[in-house]
Amino acid sequence: MIRTLLLSALVAGAISSGLTASLPDLGRVVGGQNASPNSWPWQVSLQYSSGGQWYHTCGGSLVATNWVLTAAHCISNTNTYRVVLGRHRLSTEESGSLAIRVSKHILHENWNPNQVAQGNDIALLKLASHATLSNKIQLARLPAAGTILPNNYPCYVTGWGRLITGGPSPDILQQGRLLVVDFATCSKPTWWGSAVKTTMVCAGGDGVISSCNGDSGGPLNCQTSSGQWQVHGVVSFGSSLGCNYPQKPSVFTRVSNYIGWINSVMARN
Repeated sequence: MIRTLLLSALVAGAISSGLTASLPDLGRVVGGQNASPNSWPWQVSLQYSSGGQWYHTCGGSLVATNWVLTAAHCISNTNTYRVVLGRHRLSTEESGSLAIRVSKHILHENWNPNQVAQGNDIALLKLASHATLSNKIQLARLPAAGTILPNNYPCYVTGWGRLITGGPSPDILQQGRLLVVDFATCSKPTWWGSAVKTTMVCAGGDGVISSCNGDSGGPLNCQTSSGQWQVHGVVSFGSSLGCNYPQKPSVFTRVSNYIGWINSVMARN
């Protein structure tokens, strides 16, 4: 059985579908390096309220001035959420950053938390007010519907997820360069096998750099030949053997498969 681990910060061990309850510490840096301040201006921190404090749980991408794209598994009906935009250090009230409450969350209708490998791990968050765009806060660009990136296409995953498997979370936004692993490779039995679907994107698997807990919902940023950055993936799951386990690349919801759904949800709500 291939064991998957959803990568929200709240998931430290087991959730449904037989996930392991503990994670080994591989002791290797996950996520690459500190990002330059505000170099990924569509990146948000999704936070939940507990005991009068706000806690980071997932990433997300600002796709309209009042909409954020994230992963369905990040959302619980029992929590109150906000998003923080334009932030580099989570602990610092930085000039130009914003915190806006989430007024509504819409999970994909075919998302099933008990069947992670079936996909559809995608959600949209409607914000209580519109974000004012600036040099620190910008909208993500999305790929054309149906776009498939070729094998070894270079992209960057970004987020405030754990620096090592089971380890500490950073204060500064991290970025890690990942190469896309095409479906033919990623679906091999020695890779992810049947746990990946064509509605997903695999990237990484080198055993060094990967997304990890707390990166969920955040973007897989890929640059076009014209220099434009597009969000091609939403961080979904990794291996319970370790975030950066060899031949178990980070798995993302493929945004280009859901362009129609995204547009429809925003138009109806």
